[in-house]
Amino acid sequence: MRMGLDGQLSCANVACTRPKAPIRAPNQNRREEGIPVAAPLAFQAITTHRAFEDIAGQIRAQVANGYLRPGDRLPPERELATLFQVSRNTLREALRALEIAGMIESRKGANGGAFVRPGSSGVVVRGLSDLYHLGAITPQHLTEARIWLSELVVRVVCERATEEDLLALEANVAQAAVADANNHFEERQRLHRQFHLILAKATRNPIIEITMEGVMELMGLFVERIGPSQNAFTLPSRRRLLSCLRARDAEGAAREMAQFLERMQAHYLTLWNERR
Repeated sequence: MRMGLDGQLSCANVACTRPKAPIRAPNQNRREEGIPVAAPLAFQAITTHRAFEDIAGQIRAQVANGYLRPGDRLPPERELATLFQVSRNTLREALRALEIAGMIESRKGANGGAFVRPGSSGVVVRGLSDLYHLGAITPQHLTEARIWLSELVVRVVCERATEEDLLALEANVAQAAVADANNHFEERQRLHRQFHLILAKATRNPIIEITMEGVMELMGLFVERIGPSQNAFTLPSRRRLLSCLRARDAEGAAREMAQFLERMQAHYLTLWNERR
């Protein structure tokens, strides 16, 4: 690869650094696919003392502008370092920051390198977990948000759930009943959280799915700190909710979910305050 006098990295140069299919180069065959072709990648030399942040910012901009897409491979480290006019250590620091942020992933082997990742919920979930551990999200915030989000979810599920979704929910409740009968606390809690994830998936909205995943991750941490406890109202409530979902009764589903979670909120917060 070479850099032109204008400091631009041509798409042809990027493509030549990549192995053959299935790895896709930026802009490769996009004209044939009827997709508008973006301008060539253009990286600028870095001059600031926070060089790795500027490098990461430029790569993010290429993704945001559509010049790099999920599955594209970045040029090799040596060539990127030359383009940015930085050391390879500085470049690696930028790539590590992007990897932690979920923007790229590193692969080893003959066809390895740094690749733009598809969207991932991991960054959001980790961010919420960090806020919880730091105390910025309290148990009160968590349980309250769970109620509001879940009411919205069941209303949408009443409109959009398929038979497959409903069967998955029913199977989850049956498995949770077995775990409860056998006093398998951790498995029961995992299945209860999974129930909410199945509901969120049935909305067909990735933002709702990701948000629910984050909330359920925090609920797992919260319940783990509280420790094992028994309640006789979760499974009966699940069955009533399923009846509402099958009947496409959005008001009844929202009411059942809200009443159940408000009761759970009081139960959990009481245990939390007793065990602090």
